[in-house]
Amino acid sequence: MILFISVYALILLGLYFFQEKILFQPEVLPTDYAYQFDHPFKEIFINTNDGQRLNGLHFVNDNPKGVILYFHGNRGSLRRWGNIATFFAIKQYDIVVVDYRGYGKSTGEITEENLYEDAQLFYDYLLKTYNEDQIIIYGRSLGTGIATKVASENHPASLILETPYFNLTDVSKSWLPFFPTSALLKYKIPSNEFIQKVKCKITIYHGTADKVVPFSSGKLLYDSISSHNKQMITIPNGSHNNLNQFKEYQTTIDRVLNN
Repeated sequence: MILFISVYALILLGLYFFQEKILFQPEVLPTDYAYQFDHPFKEIFINTNDGQRLNGLHFVNDNPKGVILYFHGNRGSLRRWGNIATFFAIKQYDIVVVDYRGYGKSTGEITEENLYEDAQLFYDYLLKTYNEDQIIIYGRSLGTGIATKVASENHPASLILETPYFNLTDVSKSWLPFFPTSALLKYKIPSNEFIQKVKCKITIYHGTADKVVPFSSGKLLYDSISSHNKQMITIPNGSHNNLNQFKEYQTTIDRVLNN
């Protein structure tokens, strides 16, 4: 019993002190790294109020249908996510995709408050060029909570969430059901609270075979939305990183973006 308690306590300590390494898995890029994509783009940098520098990519089109502000998942950098973003650029949407602090060429250390404040800086960047009713906010995985926060404090045309979570506490319980994760987590990202203040149309995509963010967490988030201006597109057998390969996504995404 003493051995069990000791091991349990060590795991608790490890979860508390190393949770950033679990939640955030950035790829760091050299400052002179040159992005290469098949679609026209420009690299952008935004300075934060506390002296950090955030990196983003702005894919552009002639006569765009609108602009997408894209908040990516917890792994990689713009080197990867820029390629994913071109899916939307080919559909004639301008798109800005953001690297969080410590990802790619972005400097600084992540805190929950920094994630929200930095995200708003990129929304403000778009407002210099686009009308607000042209802006679509798109969040994927970790980025869904950040996207929802930004949508709750602004008036975009729509909010699209791919594999979202009710909040990080809910997700962590599914990963570690026998540990008091709600007490250990430094990051809460309460999407369920933010989403109640979102006034625009909300679309959720989630796969039933998602083993990273359970389908049940996305469904719980959807059910919590008091607004009637919402839809959830369920993708049977879809997992966490392959939803765009299914016909349920491919046959609906154009309509979702256009609404």
